[in-house]
Amino acid sequence: MVRIALLGLIVSSLVAAQTASTPLALEKEGKWAEAVQAWQAVTRQNPKDAKAFASMGVDLSRLERFQEAASAYKKALALNPHLPGIHLNLGLAEFKLGKFSDAIHPFNVVLVADPKNLQARTLLGLSYYGAKQFPDAIKQLSAASKAQPDNDGLHGVLAQSCLWAKEYECAQAEFRLMAQRNPDSPTVHSLLGQALDGLGRTPEAIAEFQQAIQAGPSEPGLHFGLGYLYWKSNQYEQAEKAFQTELALDPGNAQSLAYLGNIAIKQERPNDAVPLLQKAIDLNPDIRIAYIDLGVVLTQQKNYAEAVKALQRAVELDPNRSDAHYRLGNVYKAMGNAKAAQEEFAKVRALQENPKEDLVQKMSNAPPALDKP
Repeated sequence: MVRIALLGLIVSSLVAAQTASTPLALEKEGKWAEAVQAWQAVTRQNPKDAKAFASMGVDLSRLERFQEAASAYKKALALNPHLPGIHLNLGLAEFKLGKFSDAIHPFNVVLVADPKNLQARTLLGLSYYGAKQFPDAIKQLSAASKAQPDNDGLHGVLAQSCLWAKEYECAQAEFRLMAQRNPDSPTVHSLLGQALDGLGRTPEAIAEFQQAIQAGPSEPGLHFGLGYLYWKSNQYEQAEKAFQTELALDPGNAQSLAYLGNIAIKQERPNDAVPLLQKAIDLNPDIRIAYIDLGVVLTQQKNYAEAVKALQRAVELDPNRSDAHYRLGNVYKAMGNAKAAQEEFAKVRALQENPKEDLVQKMSNAPPALDKP
């Protein structure tokens, strides 16, 4: 009986070894789908085989089945958190899925174990960027870009991180470097202009946008950006021309319409302003300045009920800016609603100063998406 039992163990071991070798042979032949099925058979037979789950994850990644790969890697990690390469592979799978926040932890684990791992540092920086954690992205990407000075794509993501973190000196330095390498790029000149605007160097920002337009006169958004800088500098005639040029290229540019409406109000042309503002809102219901200005005109016309609606929408879009509350308080006061007016004026006092609006937020609602490796 002992011999029979021993023979059974030997046979079981041989079968397990043969089963385990089958997926390896399939991998050598590049048969990833068949290898996955073979690894699944191995894990069914031995659900505590961490290496089998990890290998299955690799083959699933080769098939671009990243969700399943991530699940396999997590099972492997639960069984053996010290498997070589497992955290890096899990981070890559999450990154490929666009789950940047989930990719951060495994890449951090790799980097703590090996601070010189350039791949992990680069991917960690890109993950922070994708998760819109820009200060952390800057820290990692700055180190990674120093080790890869010729990687223009990496410098571009670093520059965007600096821009969106409002670290404008960092952004300016990176975009100037990119402009030296590609002096005819309208995009680079535009981004450098946005960084200079953030630093309060508006005349230099205007010069960069002028260069951008010279390099790409039909590029979308450039004439709006130039117009906004002119508007910001109270150069309304030049701003008006730039916004009109943008609209000639893109009739659906709601921002240009809104700022043309604002200029019309400043020039005491309310009848010209209203259709521009209304069209801007029809094209994009989230343009705050259009609601503010529409509220101004409607208040002048004593159409208080509609003015309240417009200004309440402006408050909804950004409750932390005092100008809409102030104008809304004045409308309530004109309507004889003293209590509502006092509430709005109290909010104005609490908010004190309006947050600064930068061109980068006007040009885009979000930073450019990553091209996943």
